Amino acid sequence: MTYRVITSAALFMLLFAACQRSPEAQTNRSEAKKFSTADIGKLRWIEGTWRGSGVDQAPFFERYRFENESTLVVDTFPDEKLTKVVDTSRFELQDGRFGNGSYVASSIDDTGINFEPFANAKNSFKWQRVSDNAWKATLKWPADGTKPARERVYNMERIQGK
Repeated sequence: MTYRVITSAALFMLLFAACQRSPEAQTNRSEAKKFSTADIGKLRWIEGTWRGSGVDQAPFFERYRFENESTLVVDTFPDEKLTKVVDTSRFELQDGRFGNGSYVASSIDDTGINFEPFANAKNSFKWQRVSDNAWKATLKWPADGTKPARERVYNMERIQGK
């Protein structure tokens, strides 16, 4: 009988402990920010065709366009001819969340947007407006095992008339 009481008490304590959330879990949990089409509209400055460059990076070419008030489409081209789309990414506003399958926006204002990993991604990134004809993309990876944290910056310049 004593063994049964001790076992029951131990199981009860394990169950109780499993149901409790640690203070760290409570404070580190990030609540998803809700966005509206008005927030997405603050990104209209990014519409256009862009030439990207960076340290040890061959130039790349992208076109950003709004399909509607809640969907931003990014087309990638292999070269400056801009005749063939090789990849298309969609960032959509759904249920107050703006992003795609891998990233979700954490902040949006008139000067840029920050994205955090959502699924199958480790890095975060931000798009920051510099002027009407320039912006920069900053990608950040956290430290991982033997790899230190790192950052990569791409400068985007508008291709006029495209």
